[in-house]
Amino acid sequence: MNWFRNKSKPSSGKDELTLKELLSKCRASKDFISFEQSDVYTVSYYKSMVDTATVHRDVLPILNLDPSQSLDYLKKILPVESVLVTGDITKIQSRLLNGNILIQKPLTNKCLLVPAVSKEKRQITIPENEYTVLGPKESFVESLETNLNLLRKRLPIPELYVKELIVGRLTKTKVVVVYIEGIANEDIVNTAIDRISNIDIDQVIDTTYITQMIEDNNNSVFPQLIETERPDRVAGVLSEGKIAILCDGSPSAVTGPTTLVEFFSAFEDYFLTWHVASFFRLIRLFAVSFSVLSTPLYVAVLTFHFEMIPEDLLYTLISSRSGIPFPPIIEAIILELTIELLREAGSRLPSKVGQTIGIVGGIVIGTAAVDAGLTSNVLLIVVALAALASFTTPVYKMSNTIRLLRFPFLLSAQLLGLMGIAICFAFILVHLLKLKSFGSPYIGPVYPLRLRDLKDALFRLPFSQQTVRPFTVLSEKPVRFNHKHHAEKQPDKDIDE
Repeated sequence: MNWFRNKSKPSSGKDELTLKELLSKCRASKDFISFEQSDVYTVSYYKSMVDTATVHRDVLPILNLDPSQSLDYLKKILPVESVLVTGDITKIQSRLLNGNILIQKPLTNKCLLVPAVSKEKRQITIPENEYTVLGPKESFVESLETNLNLLRKRLPIPELYVKELIVGRLTKTKVVVVYIEGIANEDIVNTAIDRISNIDIDQVIDTTYITQMIEDNNNSVFPQLIETERPDRVAGVLSEGKIAILCDGSPSAVTGPTTLVEFFSAFEDYFLTWHVASFFRLIRLFAVSFSVLSTPLYVAVLTFHFEMIPEDLLYTLISSRSGIPFPPIIEAIILELTIELLREAGSRLPSKVGQTIGIVGGIVIGTAAVDAGLTSNVLLIVVALAALASFTTPVYKMSNTIRLLRFPFLLSAQLLGLMGIAICFAFILVHLLKLKSFGSPYIGPVYPLRLRDLKDALFRLPFSQQTVRPFTVLSEKPVRFNHKHHAEKQPDKDIDE
């Protein structure tokens, strides 16, 4: 699919509608209203898009005052902001289809456009996918204005810039790029704006559409931008010099550039002491490694390297596999697919029913599979722990990637044992070395090695030691604060003094 515009073929403008043709098309829709007011003005609007209270309270009474007045005079006295008088058919169509009232007068080529959008929106709720025990409990909603309000509350500075773009030939979706002027790198900002403005697609429903079309490598299984529903996380990455992309109608934001280790860092880490936060990050990294490699190691060892198993453990494995007609790879794939089916079914059902399916289904099917001799109880424990470990990944898209990576490792373990696992790992490592996020290295600060960025990567050191912004974002203002005043503590004064 060609997602980007061919700039060498500009539009000729031959397909541009006249105002009469535009209104004729609009009248074919049942929710389009058009009527005469005061025998002079023609009022037209989509009742499904317009707040009717604004029509009857602010617009119609003004039209009844003096029908002889011009549209320019009405623009001055209407108690509504951003009223426009224009004859540009493109602006008329855009505004009419986005909740404006169109007012016409005979013998004039211009129209009066009055904003009266009906703003139906969901209330701000707690984050569902990134819930934390500590910290704020607000999440983004589908209203772009509300989401920008949540950001500006956390960053009340004039340097917070918002660049708006319209994407989608049919949906005409508002997409904004948010950054802090003077901190964010201009090249990264311009790269994001250029990539979004060059998108040529019929519909953009959510930020996930934007993400898939502006990533550096669309064929990679690894996500190169972080999607989050937490405004506090977005405010945090903006202050680091990164950018955020929000889409009207989407309850999430996209942030970048990002690195691989950021996908295993929960924003709750910054609300904990640095000792606890560092411990949890290491736990997540270990859990991810265990989730990807545990089942392939089981298959490789039992198929090629059983001499590596201690004698006491070997007896346990032999007794657990006695009577099983399948090789380790078949029983591993059966259990892995069963876990994936249960997980997918649980996510598609209502929350209470999904939890029941996940827990009861896992117990019943696992026990039945062992009793029927289709799989061993040891492998059942390994697969269950691997599935549990994959849930520790804070970012949902990276969790899906971890689930998928187990299968190529399983096939490699079946073909070449531990050597196959090593070769598969080497291929993935080479891919990660080549991968970039908005031009920044994906596995930084590990490679290329940036020691100062390691203070908030694999572990998190105290805030007093994080005096500079991440090097990978190439911020125009790399220094966050001067840490010298932390060392200069005033001596405690005696109470008697």
